[in-house]
Amino acid sequence: MTARRIVVLSAGLSTPSSTRLLADRLAAAVTAALADRGERAEVQVVELREHARDLADHLVAGFPNTALAPVLESVAAADAVVAVTPIFSASYSGLFKTFVDVLDRDALTGTPVLLAATGGTARHSLALEHAMRPLFAYLRAATVPTAVFAASEDWGATEVGTTLEGRVGRAAGELADAVAARPPATRTDLFADVPDFTALLKG
Repeated sequence: MTARRIVVLSAGLSTPSSTRLLADRLAAAVTAALADRGERAEVQVVELREHARDLADHLVAGFPNTALAPVLESVAAADAVVAVTPIFSASYSGLFKTFVDVLDRDALTGTPVLLAATGGTARHSLALEHAMRPLFAYLRAATVPTAVFAASEDWGATEVGTTLEGRVGRAAGELADAVAARPPATRTDLFADVPDFTALLKG
């Protein structure tokens, strides 16, 4: 059985972070939901904070370094993406947007994507619909209907049906349905035609 490749993007800025905690819960839920549908998942979690300098280098150089290129290739070859960002000033974080800015314009075309975010209060959840969903619509990604937001108070909520765990399970099920309905993604080398600049400089 071919494993379905799930890439989880976490744009948290601290270690540990509530953003990574939510990302891990979603990854586990998606893995379980795919198993229920007879699919095996191979999950790759990417901490964007670890690539902050790589992203800055890409912006000014115009091409990714050896640390960032495999991450961009993994996203382009994924069967699904889980994108999780903290919300700052009513929108996704600058680190998250920088990563999206350096993605190939066709990297997420048709790819199922689960959107998620964290923030201090529930009112920040509006950013999922007025900021994140339009961003991924521009990238022509196939976002699932349920987006998951976790405010500070959500981590201790216990009321059945309205808990964070319930929203995570519903969104994971939607993503698993979208993945199971598609053939496995094909892996492509986005940088096959990019010259070796080190070799060029050596003449």
